[in-house]
Amino acid sequence: MKPPVRPLRVLFADDEASLQELMRIELPRLGHEATICPDGRTAIAALDRTSYDCVICDLDMPGAGGLEVIARVRETSPDTETVIVTGKSSVESAVTAVRQGVFDYLTKPCKLADIQAVLERVRKKRELTSRLRALEQRVRRAEGATQLVGGSATLEQVRRLVGRVAASEATVLVRGETGTGKELVARAIHEGSPRAAGPLVAVNCGALPEHLVESELFGHRKGAFTGADEHRAGLFEVADGGTIFLDEIGELPKPLQSRLLRVLESGEIRRVGDNQPITVDVRVVCATHRSLESMVAAGEFREDLLFRINTFEITVPPLRDRREDIPELVRHFVRRSRPQTPPDAVVAEPAFLDALAAHQWPGNIRELANVVEHALVLCDSLPLTVAHLPARLGGMRLAAESRAAVPAITTAPAAAPAAAAQPITLRELEMQAILASLERHRGNKPRAADELGISLKTLYNKLHQLHDTAAERPA
Repeated sequence: MKPPVRPLRVLFADDEASLQELMRIELPRLGHEATICPDGRTAIAALDRTSYDCVICDLDMPGAGGLEVIARVRETSPDTETVIVTGKSSVESAVTAVRQGVFDYLTKPCKLADIQAVLERVRKKRELTSRLRALEQRVRRAEGATQLVGGSATLEQVRRLVGRVAASEATVLVRGETGTGKELVARAIHEGSPRAAGPLVAVNCGALPEHLVESELFGHRKGAFTGADEHRAGLFEVADGGTIFLDEIGELPKPLQSRLLRVLESGEIRRVGDNQPITVDVRVVCATHRSLESMVAAGEFREDLLFRINTFEITVPPLRDRREDIPELVRHFVRRSRPQTPPDAVVAEPAFLDALAAHQWPGNIRELANVVEHALVLCDSLPLTVAHLPARLGGMRLAAESRAAVPAITTAPAAAPAAAAQPITLRELEMQAILASLERHRGNKPRAADELGISLKTLYNKLHQLHDTAAERPA
């Protein structure tokens, strides 16, 4: 069953007595609650007493004009939609008001059908806004606050910088390798800022088609180019009142860099095909994995734009520099995939975590998340073991299994009598050297092979032999 339509609370202000009487009769007939005011001062007094869904007012009224009424609406009830009614001679002023945030304008003599159509659009917009806010609340409850997982000193430094810059309006440049969590840092900045209730719009500059970048960022007017069949707001307009995150800013085409610089300096955007600027209130956070300084030297990035976006800089460390965070990250990814996991459950065996700690993680946290997801697909019940690791971590898996299965190779008691020690074969000494080299190089097999003076293929063969030896030993 369709829910009943809630009536709009409408304030109508106009100094023409005939229009006042018409609205006093017709607005309730259309299903709305109406407050009729003969001038701007009366309308302002009414706004100070209560709030409305929509305010319709004449642009030119004695005492206080329509723009003063709208200014009071912005002060007392920013969610209230405003509509200007004006004579043909003041259309330019009305259009200017629309560009400043007025919902729509009507020219006199306005028809009742025009007012009804505007109010219907107001009602639909408010319904969509209400649904969007409800959805955002549900998503926030489901996701919780953004977490920067880990207790390493390098990550603590990132947290401190995020806490310092979040409360400001400074433009932030987040640097770091691919997969380190730069968008997570941008989200944490937004959520810790006074703009947290506003939108966070993430844009991957490298994924936008080059011929549509300007339209996507700044919007376009109908007919501005082939395929522009309707007016469209750009992502900067969508982010108005919140934060826009420009990921991979180094991929932004050079001509668009100058447009972005003007936006950052003036706070104004201009839709494609439009001559009038639109003022937006947006905080900008940028991110890149590239050296923008090298791009400036090569003439690929504007130096003045680099200075403008680099007001405050945060560098996110790669995972190989914060390996002590791996166990906590694994627990985080496991609990995210399996929310029913008890808080005190052991999610991974030590050998599994040892194998992860030995990897170089070129894909950083994104790669780790994929490895844990892969392991969870293979794992019927926790904890995760080395058998659940993907094939590309096979060398680390073999080394971890061998350390657990062949203690005679890796842990000889230092104080044991010589007579009690088991004989060590040449092959075992060879394997001990291989495992020690892998340990020193954190699982980097090419480096270990270079150090040992053997080919990479020979190293793989030796590791397979080691695995076969471990499998043959009695449990």
